[in-house]
Amino acid sequence: MSTRRVVPSNIITLHLADVTFPPEHPLAGQTGVVNAFVVRHEHRLVVVDTGVGFGNAEIEQYYQPVLWRLADVFAEHGWRLEDVNLLINTHLHFDHCGQNGLFPAIPIYVQAADYAAAHQPDFTILEWVEFPGANYQQLSGDREILPGLTLMATPGHTPGHQSVVIETSEGRVIISGQAVYSAHDFEQLLRTGELTGDPRPQSLASAQRLVQLKPQRVLFSHDSQVWNEKA
Repeated sequence: MSTRRVVPSNIITLHLADVTFPPEHPLAGQTGVVNAFVVRHEHRLVVVDTGVGFGNAEIEQYYQPVLWRLADVFAEHGWRLEDVNLLINTHLHFDHCGQNGLFPAIPIYVQAADYAAAHQPDFTILEWVEFPGANYQQLSGDREILPGLTLMATPGHTPGHQSVVIETSEGRVIISGQAVYSAHDFEQLLRTGELTGDPRPQSLASAQRLVQLKPQRVLFSHDSQVWNEKA
């Protein structure tokens, strides 16, 4: 990985939705957050995931989402959608790609396995993936796409899940996506070597790859807590 460093304060969490999990979900009846992220990388603005989209009756019925428009959240930070240079999807489930359509033409980095999965039944909301001007860059494995910003293949939660590894002036920061679900789960993984709630060997192997990077901080798509290395 490159030695180029990003200032940690230039990695920003964006709270884009709250959802209520439906009866068939392991967290049935509970509510959860949906986060996206912005990385200010030199003169580039990089977005990681775009939350839940608007106007799908099935999603609204089953998840009862409370949504924030990405353009409005951007405006609170003094940014414009037009300022975005790159979009990364950790994966293409509906709650990670819902507002992708705001970004025609710019490169959208996904793993090829996830792009293929998105075109299978019951994986996602396909119209939130495929939109006029969509410019998907399909990867097969790890790739440093900017100096010090690497996409790491972490399959398990989906066939082509990827996490974002960022070299900062204060150590390595990981945007886990759902390779590890929460700060509590990451801490338990460190203590026990087990991945809570996901028994698939591939998921555990991917999570262990993140542990091996010895991050200073880990951010999560569905947990507002940040895992920080203890001094």
